[in-house]
Amino acid sequence: MNDSTDSASAARALMELKVEHRDLDQAINRLSSDIATDQLHLTRMKKRKLKIKDMISFYESKLIPDLDA
Repeated sequence: MNDSTDSASAARALMELKVEHRDLDQAINRLSSDIATDQLHLTRMKKRKLKIKDMISFYESKLIPDLDA
């Protein structure tokens, strides 16, 4: 694949991850206010959100062009 294809796929993945991260954040906030929420499920959602954040950082760094010194 060429650089433009790689950049396009990275940008698409980044966008999807940001949407999933935002949706998880909203779900976590909603569930956190409910006393009857399963804490294990909530913890797993928070871990998934952190993993997505790491993946977002990876794709953002991948989109930064390499500069030759």
